[in-house]
Amino acid sequence: MEDYNKIIESLGVKFIKARNIRILQPITIKNFYDVENTLLILFNGEVSIGDEKIKVDVGDMLFIPGGKHVTVTYGDPSNAKTVSNEEFMTHRESYWEGNHDPKLIGHLPNSFGYVSFEAKVFDSVNFFNSLDVPPFIIKREEHLATTIDQILAEDMTDLAGKGRIIKIKTEEIVIEVVRYILKNHLFVEQLVTNSTYFKDPRLIDIFAYIKENLGGDLSNKVLANVANVSEDYVGQYFKMLTGINPQDYIEYQRMEAAVGLLRTSKKSIRAIGSEVGYKDTAYFCRRFKMMFGIPAGKMRRRESLMNV
Repeated sequence: MEDYNKIIESLGVKFIKARNIRILQPITIKNFYDVENTLLILFNGEVSIGDEKIKVDVGDMLFIPGGKHVTVTYGDPSNAKTVSNEEFMTHRESYWEGNHDPKLIGHLPNSFGYVSFEAKVFDSVNFFNSLDVPPFIIKREEHLATTIDQILAEDMTDLAGKGRIIKIKTEEIVIEVVRYILKNHLFVEQLVTNSTYFKDPRLIDIFAYIKENLGGDLSNKVLANVANVSEDYVGQYFKMLTGINPQDYIEYQRMEAAVGLLRTSKKSIRAIGSEVGYKDTAYFCRRFKMMFGIPAGKMRRRESLMNV
């Protein structure tokens, strides 16, 4: 338990967004993907996950770690229209309607709320993704449900200190999710296997270097010098501890940074690709579409739809 306390203390948590959504028509989204973690609470109606359509009961929550492809159905699965992630992102307003009145949270038909957030160890590694935690349902956790409601309501206000309160409560839900996993002995094998590398200082040095140099040379030769191991060994060393090879990890970090820039800046796609290490814009766009299922330009348009 002491090891998990140290990991939790090292977590950098960042609130991204919170929304209260009414489902306008049933849909099944194939290969839904986002770089952020999402914690959804079902207020009314139906939500299910996976090709097996595993139901989330009203009042329970669905946790989807960032970086995981998943099939999600909103509304009655027997009448749901199946759409791609790209179709959903492009026409989201046809399927969802946002609520902006805190008094209506939890009282609308066919509705749910969600909070999206980052949780990074040493400000470098996506915690839940790195542990290989799959999407899962959280049952009967009133405190966690209440905290989500409070974040949703707070985000709809303009009161002084709004940002600080949301930050504190977002950190609280991250801890509650970790506690739920530990209390219910979930994903024991993944946790034992994948949490050990958080203790290796050489690997942490590599994570930090990658984060600070996304637009630069991140070849295995450079990483070997950072970790003070041989170039021939660094790829094996990285994969042995993390389960993925370093170049795949680097690409994920570069794409995650690109998503952040698309959402928060007005830089051109060419400039964003270059900033995160892709000198060939066409190649950057192909890799982006392959990873997220939508073109980079539509990811930017998606943000304009987040206020539905």
